[in-house]
Amino acid sequence: MKPGLRVCYVAVLLAAGCASYDGSRLVPGQSGAKQVEDLMGPPKERVTLSSGETIWFYPHGPYGSTTYAVRLSAAGVVQSVDQVLTYENIAKLKPGTTTQREVREILGPPSGYSHLDRQQRDVWFYPVENQIMVKHNLYVQFSTDGVVRELVMVRNPSLDKP
Repeated sequence: MKPGLRVCYVAVLLAAGCASYDGSRLVPGQSGAKQVEDLMGPPKERVTLSSGETIWFYPHGPYGSTTYAVRLSAAGVVQSVDQVLTYENIAKLKPGTTTQREVREILGPPSGYSHLDRQQRDVWFYPVENQIMVKHNLYVQFSTDGVVRELVMVRNPSLDKP
């Protein structure tokens, strides 16, 4: 095989491996946990719900604006595969009532954490995009009791021209 052809072949194989990152080849009601790991790799985080179901989260890169959630039944069968960093899911977060655990179940693991000493709040960071691909940063602020106190959505400053 010629060297140039070999490089092209490797590139095609790599692209094919990345094509399944969103879990589009998984079939709800049929695919199992092993197929999920074979296709998408090990999840960054697994959350077990009180029903026995689990959610496996697959964030795309450290500051990627997509996180795929694979919901598995208690028996380990895929129930759904969804991109969870959406405005519809953000709207489910209610200051004063939503807990850290519920935020994790809805949006998955944050891309970053920080702490505001003066306000005594922990802050989780999520990059998100709207339908027209405008990037925003979502900051979810929690009080010491682990309840959401504020949601702050800021246009990503990297989009601003100097």
